Amino acid sequence: MAGPTADGSALRREDPPLVTGAAHYGDDLFRQGMLHAVFVRAPLAHGRIVGVDPSVAAGLPGVAGVFCAADLDLPPMPAGDAPAAMARPVLAADVVRFQGEAVAVVVAETRAQALDAAEAVEVDYEPLPVVTDPEAALAADAPRLFPDGNLARERPLPEPSRALEGAEVVVRGRFVNQRVAPAPLEPNAAVAVPEPGGGGLVLYAPCQAPFWVRDTVAEVLGMDPEQVRVVVPAVGGAFGARIVTYPEQVAVAALARRLGRPVRYVESRSETMLAMTHGRAQVQEVELAATRDGRITGLRARLVGDGGAYPAEAAAMPSTTRYMASGVYRIAMVEVGWACAATNTTPVAAYRGAGRPEATAMVERAVDLLAARLRLDPAELRRRNLIPSRAFPYTTATRARYDSGDYEGALDRVLEAAGYGDLRAEQAGRRERGEVRQLGIGLSVYVEVTGAGSEYGAVVVEADGRVTARTGVSPHGQGHETAFAQLVAGTLGVEAEQVSVVHSDTAALPRGDGTMGSRSLQVGGSAVVEAATQVLDKATALAAHLLEAPVEDVALFPGEGLGVAGAPSTALAWAELAAAAADPARRPPGMGPGLEAAVDFEQERSTFPFGAHLAVCEVDTETGLVRLLRHVAVDDAGRILNPVLAEGQVLGGIAQGVAQALYEEVRYDEDGNCLNGNLASYTMPSAADLPAFETERTQTPTPLNPLGAKGIGESGTVGATPAVQNAVVDAVAHLGVTHIDMPLSPERVWRALRAAKRHGVGLRPTTH
Repeated sequence: MAGPTADGSALRREDPPLVTGAAHYGDDLFRQGMLHAVFVRAPLAHGRIVGVDPSVAAGLPGVAGVFCAADLDLPPMPAGDAPAAMARPVLAADVVRFQGEAVAVVVAETRAQALDAAEAVEVDYEPLPVVTDPEAALAADAPRLFPDGNLARERPLPEPSRALEGAEVVVRGRFVNQRVAPAPLEPNAAVAVPEPGGGGLVLYAPCQAPFWVRDTVAEVLGMDPEQVRVVVPAVGGAFGARIVTYPEQVAVAALARRLGRPVRYVESRSETMLAMTHGRAQVQEVELAATRDGRITGLRARLVGDGGAYPAEAAAMPSTTRYMASGVYRIAMVEVGWACAATNTTPVAAYRGAGRPEATAMVERAVDLLAARLRLDPAELRRRNLIPSRAFPYTTATRARYDSGDYEGALDRVLEAAGYGDLRAEQAGRRERGEVRQLGIGLSVYVEVTGAGSEYGAVVVEADGRVTARTGVSPHGQGHETAFAQLVAGTLGVEAEQVSVVHSDTAALPRGDGTMGSRSLQVGGSAVVEAATQVLDKATALAAHLLEAPVEDVALFPGEGLGVAGAPSTALAWAELAAAAADPARRPPGMGPGLEAAVDFEQERSTFPFGAHLAVCEVDTETGLVRLLRHVAVDDAGRILNPVLAEGQVLGGIAQGVAQALYEEVRYDEDGNCLNGNLASYTMPSAADLPAFETERTQTPTPLNPLGAKGIGESGTVGATPAVQNAVVDAVAHLGVTHIDMPLSPERVWRALRAAKRHGVGLRPTTH
């Protein structure tokens, strides 16, 4: 299954163990003498812990212990970008701040026994006032989650404003980028195994950054990082939610050390919906200024992010939205202020894009509002304001430095692929006939920021001629093993099957920053390629010495080895070269042993993938039901290494972007109770709810890394959501609807249509 495809790319080598059931996830890991942990979770969103009575639970069969915060006596988790006072405790000690927060943990011989005992733990709470709305949480009289208030971090809007000066037209909007749950197929889990003698610890955990998890666990437990080994098993979905280290993972590690036995915990689905971090959750008030002929002159926005009960990573996430607020447009003046508030809800952290999809959603909705005000075709308005390809590298008003791009080319291609003119003609016909099912066409031209930073990569030719590559990135479904084996094989002229890829184990690698922000190929892949190149250079010098030929005369013969150019019969196989490199008598003077190299590749600046998406929706004006008929995407992530892997990333991203636009939202009542904390009530689309996506790619290489690659893992998510939202609004715009917040459920669309009719709007048809 790992051979080449017709287009020269390699099929995913990761798939056989996944599809045959041979892969091991967190729930598959068992160790001799293992105990099972179940957490006692708060049933209310805000309350003072008056008392915890574990006596009944502790006496039940099989129970090895019931532990509260005082029993573990651990410092809080790192506060991230939030104030230290907002750091999350491993177990709540005095106050619970969201429904589902862990208050105690029960450890027993079987999971069933632990579940029964957890039910028997009695916790007495004194309810406290609740705030779930981030804007309300910033009010002076709001219930306080922390003594110093609910503000985690902010950047005030500049006053007086200059962004709207001289504007001939200003459109205003208030958009809610709703809270969503990552909902990976695999719930959170961990297995902690103490090393004999009580010194070290092995933690098996599905995560995206094993070294970060190692360091956090060591910090909270007061251990040397070298005493903690983190191994990542197969991961059933991550999407940013597994970047952070969870308190539950720290707790089972502490218990394993304390009890001297392996401890395992696996969440239920409802636990994961409440305890795993959520994403998005941002309120946006935006003003877009322009001339009457459609030239955008300024943008001013105020963002309020919902950080949940313990903001941490979410505290600075609106700053990324600010950074990308210009989108693909030439906007001379951009003013964005933001704040992040703590609320009595599940903590918010990264979710596929982490601040970038929110920026694109904001600016693309605002551009459509402007197009409607000016009675311009949305495609034409975008074209008039796009950053031209000759302007790159381009620095925006928010100091984002775009590396390369051809935004107009992407727009032209998506319009052509979709048959834009024919779609507008069909739309006009349906409006003229007054059909119940109206057609909407939504556009989104986007740019996002990916990559930057450093990553470890190493390559070694083994004694038998096989090759081992090591990388600090940690895959969770992207196909890294396939991609990195392909890179090394191409560099060294061997088959991809000859290359083993080592990752996701802190004992097998010296360091690594993991996988997030679409950085893996451009940063991690570049490290591996540079290491392979150094190995090739060393092997070339060695071959020249052995063959008594000038270095410049040595050539790589794929599948054979290294020999004199033009003379394949002289080629020395990699096994022979490895043997010579290990023999001091056969190496040239000054050459060290072994054919190996290690590199920390540093990409000093971020790359900026871009693209254009077009969605075609049909809206039933009597019921509000939305059907996505087509979704056409043109994405540019620089040079594409493996089209199969790139396609998988784009398709999955589009599906999640469409899901946010039409289906998904985590909802709370006024008491902070989650109203849809399971998959029966949290609406997610299945494959049957989505059309076959139509995808194309352009390739505009970046100069910032040797591969010319940019990130592609989030592109579909960034581009799809506003395209679908714009399409739905466009379908009913002639009836007086100007905006509908996501998710665009039938009820919301129906209510928007009723409101427009009640106010007597929409009696005059409009055309683009």
